[in-house]
Order: sequence, then C-alpha cells, then structure tokens
Amino acid sequence: MHKVTGYIKNNAILFISGLLACISCFIVKPDQEYTGYINFRVLALLFCLMLIVSAMSRIGTFSVLTNVLLSRVKTYRGISLLMSLMAFFMSMFLTNDVSLVTLVPFAIMVLAPFGENRKLMFTLIIMTVAANLGSMLTPIGNPQNLYLYEHYKMRLGDFFLLMLPYSLLSLILVVAMTFILVSGKEKLKDNDKLVIQKISIGKLIVYILLFILNILTVIGILDFLISFLITVVLMAVLDLKAFLKVDYNLLVTFIFFFILIGNIGRIDAITGALSGLVSGWPVPAAVLSSQIISNVPAAMLLSAFTDNGKALVVGTNLGGLGTIIASMASLITYRFHASFAKNQESDGDGKKGNYLLSFSVINVIMLAILFGEYMLINWFAG
Repeated sequence: MHKVTGYIKNNAILFISGLLACISCFIVKPDQEYTGYINFRVLALLFCLMLIVSAMSRIGTFSVLTNVLLSRVKTYRGISLLMSLMAFFMSMFLTNDVSLVTLVPFAIMVLAPFGENRKLMFTLIIMTVAANLGSMLTPIGNPQNLYLYEHYKMRLGDFFLLMLPYSLLSLILVVAMTFILVSGKEKLKDNDKLVIQKISIGKLIVYILLFILNILTVIGILDFLISFLITVVLMAVLDLKAFLKVDYNLLVTFIFFFILIGNIGRIDAITGALSGLVSGWPVPAAVLSSQIISNVPAAMLLSAFTDNGKALVVGTNLGGLGTIIASMASLITYRFHASFAKNQESDGDGKKGNYLLSFSVINVIMLAILFGEYMLINWFAG
C-alpha cells in the first residue's frame, strides 16, 4: 500500500491529469472529434529524443564527459561552477530533467567529502536553476518548448532569438549566484584520479546520427514517421533496455492533457472565460499557472485559449522558476538531496526544510529579475 501511495505522490500530475481527462469525457461524450485531439508528431518526437538520450546515458557518455571535466578542476567553487554550467548547456539538448538526473549524483559524490553540506545544498539549487533556464533556449530543451514549437509551427531561428536575451541574462545570473553563495577555495585531493570508463564509439556515433535525424524532423526537414521508424528499429537492435528508461509517465500525461484540452475547447463557457484572461495577460497567466500545475501542463492548457505562442514560450519558461513544482525537473534534485540529507548527521545545514526555503527564495529572486527583463523588452518593443 505504501508503494502505491508513494507512486501516486511522485506522479501526482499524471494522476490529476488522468482524473480531469476522465471527468471531461463525461461532459463531452466521446465521438469522432476525439481522434483529432492527440498530436502524434509531438509524442513521437518526444519519445525518440528520450530514447536516444537514454541509450547515450547507458553507455556512459555523460559520465565520461563529467569525469573528464572534473579531473581538471580542483577547488570547491570551481567544481560547483563547472557542474552548474554543464547543467545549463547540457539541458539545451538533453532536456532539463535528463541533465539533472545525470549531473546531480556526480555533484553529491564529488562534493560530499568536503563536509560542507550548506555549500552542497546551494550548488544543487543553482544546478537546478541552471538546468531549467538553460533548457529554455531550444525547442528540445524541455517538453513544453517542444509542444509549443510544434503547436504554433514556429521557426527555429525565431524561437532562438525570442529566448536568447533571457538565456544570456540567465547565464550571467547562474555564474553570479555561484560566486555569491559558494565561497571558499578548498581543494579536493586526488580529483585528477577519477576513473574514466571506456564507451562504445560505434554506438555513440549511431546515437548522435539518430539525434541529428530527429533534430531535422523537429525543424521540419523530415517526416516524423520516417525518423520514428528508423529510431525505433535501430534502438531495438542496439539497446533494447534503453526502452525501459523512457519516461512513459510523461507521454501518458501528454495524452491525458490532449484529451482534456480538446474537450475544454468544446465547452463554450470555459473557453470564453479563459480566452479573455489568457489573451489579455498571456505571460503573467503562464507564469502564475506554472506555479500551481507546473509549466508543461500550463503550456498545454493555455495554448487552447490564445494564438500568442511566443508569449506562452516566454511565460512557461520563466514560470519554471518559483515553486518546487513549477518545473517538475526541480523535484529530481530535491529527491536526490533529501536522500543525501537523510543519511547525514548535521546541525541542520542542508536538510529538507532549509533546502525548500533556500530553493524558494533563490527561485523567486531569479523569477523577479527575469520577469523584469521581460517587462523591459516588452516596453521597448511596444
């Protein structure tokens, strides 16, 4: 029973979206229009990208990269900055959650021997902020970007230019936060003796080519069915276990929201009310709704009520800051840290309560700064 309760708690968005989708089906009875609700292109692209990244992770690609870089850094602050920058840039191509799943355990393993739990806590928080902000620059950086990019049929260059000012300021803020919150020049002994494992170069080349193939699909050069079939067949031959690491809960959540959004769009009273709200203040609406239901569901829900896709891209990406559930990727770091803190005997530094408070304060400050940038850009543009 505890396992079931824990599973539901850890996948609350999945179950809530499923419940809401079922309720909507009683209001709008299933008919032929349901077949047009689900965007199979988005689901196929998301599945393929997760599958490829899973396979690359399984052969140790990111572990080797992390170890090589860490072997060249000596100080606590240097390691903290390196891990944060890696989270920032890796998330642009590997998504924010994959970057954190890969890097956070390494950060804990390397920095825990210093015995500075408070500095470790700040490092993990900065890494989380970095992953959430770095991912906003590209359509494949996080699930809501891919959805909005496809839904509004955006151009890659337009998307990049839209988010570039926010990404540049975010990079500056991540570096500044590291220097402010993570002090000291302590050196870690034997940091140059980390074991660098060997990886299959042949498989890595194939995975990179598959990744490029799917990027070509994202920008509209290839049909998604072609890339989907090629990816699935090759992955089935090269690494069948990689299929087990795909986040199927996320895919099912997308399906539930497709159904919910499709049905809501056929309920005139709800459509009228939400359309007026979102069309008037799309960015604030996206930021606020992300704080409550997370930015991926917020992007999917609000897209049914406005044609201003650029505003939703900005709003849901900035909205990933704030509460711990604003971006579901943030929960990944929280769970890793909670597990680490549980096994530590400390005077309170870095424990759950301190982590959540520090996380919230840092995220709210970052959100305020970036929202201020949005206001300035909007003011100069208008």
